[in-house]
Amino acid sequence: MKKFKSLTAMLLAIAMTAALLAGCAPSISYEQSQPPANESSNTDAENSAAPSGGLDYAPGTELRMATGYNSPKTGIAFDAETAGEGVTLADGNTYHTGELKPTWAELEKKLNVTFKDMYQGNSASKEFDFWKERLGDVDMVSGTAIKLTENGEAGSLVNIAEYLDLMPNFKAYLDANPIVRMSITGNTDTGAIYFSPYFDGVDDIERMPLMRTDWVEKLLNGEGEFTASASKNIASPVYQPYMPTSGKVEVDVVKLDGSGTEKVSKDYDKGGNIIDKMNAAGAISGVDAVNMLRTYIDEAYDGYYGTDRANLFVGQNAAWDADELVALLRCVVANSQTLNGTDTIQGLFSREDDNNQRRVDMFRFAGTLFGVRGLESRQDYLYVGVDGEMHDARQDVETYQAMERMHAMAQEGLISKAFMDSSAESSKTYLENDLGFMHYDYNQTQTLMNATALQDGEKYMAAMVPVALWFDGASDSGVYMRFTESWRSVKTDGWGISKAGVGDDTNKLNACLALIDYAYSEEGQILMSYGPESWRSSETFTFNGKTMPKISDACREELWNPDLGANGNYTNYARWYLGSTLSFLKSQAFEYQCTHEVGQEGAGYISTAVGLGTIKHPELAMAPNPWYTIVPTVLPTTTVENSTISGYTELTDRFNQQKDGSNMLLEIIVNGYTESGIQDAASAADTVANSWSGKQYLQLKQEAWERDVEFYESLMG
Repeated sequence: MKKFKSLTAMLLAIAMTAALLAGCAPSISYEQSQPPANESSNTDAENSAAPSGGLDYAPGTELRMATGYNSPKTGIAFDAETAGEGVTLADGNTYHTGELKPTWAELEKKLNVTFKDMYQGNSASKEFDFWKERLGDVDMVSGTAIKLTENGEAGSLVNIAEYLDLMPNFKAYLDANPIVRMSITGNTDTGAIYFSPYFDGVDDIERMPLMRTDWVEKLLNGEGEFTASASKNIASPVYQPYMPTSGKVEVDVVKLDGSGTEKVSKDYDKGGNIIDKMNAAGAISGVDAVNMLRTYIDEAYDGYYGTDRANLFVGQNAAWDADELVALLRCVVANSQTLNGTDTIQGLFSREDDNNQRRVDMFRFAGTLFGVRGLESRQDYLYVGVDGEMHDARQDVETYQAMERMHAMAQEGLISKAFMDSSAESSKTYLENDLGFMHYDYNQTQTLMNATALQDGEKYMAAMVPVALWFDGASDSGVYMRFTESWRSVKTDGWGISKAGVGDDTNKLNACLALIDYAYSEEGQILMSYGPESWRSSETFTFNGKTMPKISDACREELWNPDLGANGNYTNYARWYLGSTLSFLKSQAFEYQCTHEVGQEGAGYISTAVGLGTIKHPELAMAPNPWYTIVPTVLPTTTVENSTISGYTELTDRFNQQKDGSNMLLEIIVNGYTESGIQDAASAADTVANSWSGKQYLQLKQEAWERDVEFYESLMG
């Protein structure tokens, strides 16, 4: 393995408390330690002292677990595919189909309970639907945060908030993070919480643009003009300028060496708008397009990037915008012979073309490109406006204007054939076959392609978030800045305790509560992220201000074991074989160690920009400017309101983000407007608001938001 570079990360640390598990006959008492006096972490239970008291339950209490992530491979027990004829792992044990994965086998020992795997291998939404009418058969169940809350309000799930005084680790986390408490509260009159939240990291950027940076450098860097023995003409222009065509735009960027910030001007009077210039030139050759883009960069930025023009897109001091990206995509697609020696390169693509859950990343990226809020929301398409009220992107004209721009890009062939036509060659082979240029996704899992698919000199790396026009209230005319809505908070899935399942059995209830609380202890956080001790080294390192274990050599070897098929993908490996990172509070410390050095480089640029304030983002707080307040994952709608919202089927069905669903925003990107009565952005927004119950939906969410704000203010005293 290549030696990992240190990541210049300026992220907020998670405030956690320490924990201890202690057994006392004849019952098991789950006991917790007091919060540590300092920030150093101690992963050794034997080194902590525990007070008396806790959640008592009989030794060996059985918990029936209908819990997992989203497939048969990602449950708490091995399925036939992961176990095969028996899989031997880093602890020296051989595991077979149906046996608990190492993390859950360890949890059985730690908590002195017995887990019975009841998971059907579905997504959270479908798993809950499967058990909804038979909740008496399970004790804990997966579900979406919204479904768990709705059914909790209907009386089907245990209100965890009633037991917080017996759950000091979980309570301490919520007390330290009131915005999280606000995000999971299902009823503001009672303060009810119906699920244990899942954090896949917290207070950090989630998805980011990724591109073949070596191709950008090949096209844009160097002295003199670009030449090529073969190129195609760019397609007849369809996409029109988004950025200004005259005047200047000044943006803040990080200095090339990362030491601070500086201002860079886009001088449209001097360099023109690159799309305006290319469109006027018509169907020019790929070579001419590259030279036009080179000249534009030199003139519009007054030589700021020198001969390293690619830094406009791939440098620490990048300042690219949507128009410049479209110009670059035109150059990439038209110069495939130079870049990969074939007649084809696909521009923008999605990771899985037959999975709606991945395809929606295309409209999420559109929001980042064109300054549209709500397309990467934690709940539906909601966001908080500068007026402090709830808004729905589906009812905003700007949302459909952004999709129109994406459709124009598609018409030019800048979005992959596989995205446009499911019968085309899958994007799964794009990177390994040098066919794909760029997509919007998770850094760790996708930059592993540098180790598994790319050759020396080839580089697939995170690129800086683009400059766009955002209306955050600072100016009536908007502000050109970098902003990402892709921010880690409470995920949209969680686990609830079945009221019918635990019934009057205090042993079961307390054991379920103990499991949740343990997962929020420091020891529990490490176990639920790393797995048992065999997967950890005795060495530690500092991550986001906390001392965390390094992964063991055996773990790293296993991560890359070709027989296991994870190919360095930490998330898949952990879920498939360890049973960790399925829910609760996942530390990014494990994932960071498994990130390819190229992935660390690009993420490092972005983290520095976040830390220095040149990339803005939603805040896990009630921000002074409400536009920056992150939308809660759950809003406290009542049972009656939930029933009403469930009747808005057109609104739900047409904007589905589930794996096998369909989404109108994607349909517009591919085919333009196809819905009856919708012919432009204004009629689309109007139809959603007035014909598909959008206004009624938003009014109910607004009323719940007002209750949530009042509840938050009461928490803050």
